[in-house]
Amino acid sequence: MMTYKTYPTIQTSDCKCHKPPLLFSDYKSRLVGIDTTNGRYGEVTIEKCVHCKSRWLHYLVEYESFSRSGRWYRGLISKKTIKTITPENAVDVLKSLEWYLYGGSYFSSTGQKGQGRVNVDR
Repeated sequence: MMTYKTYPTIQTSDCKCHKPPLLFSDYKSRLVGIDTTNGRYGEVTIEKCVHCKSRWLHYLVEYESFSRSGRWYRGLISKKTIKTITPENAVDVLKSLEWYLYGGSYFSSTGQKGQGRVNVDR
């Protein structure tokens, strides 16, 4: 059984960045890199809400050869946690969070709240 490092819990706010559907224009993004684990080629970014300044780990993956395979995860993280994130550990960070938001064509959803398992592999 794998154990994951735990990261500080950050509380939900009333800002619209905590409530799907989400708009890309509500964030400033910085690319961390591409996670090539298991051939995923998942895009890992750190996003900062332009309204409340919350910081989010965002993971996006899509398999071009499969329709309705696009999925994203967005987890609220602390400024301290940002320094520890790499493309290769981003999924583990998301799994360790108390909650995250997820959606995409794979889930037929513009966003919902979840926790635990992060389904990014084919």
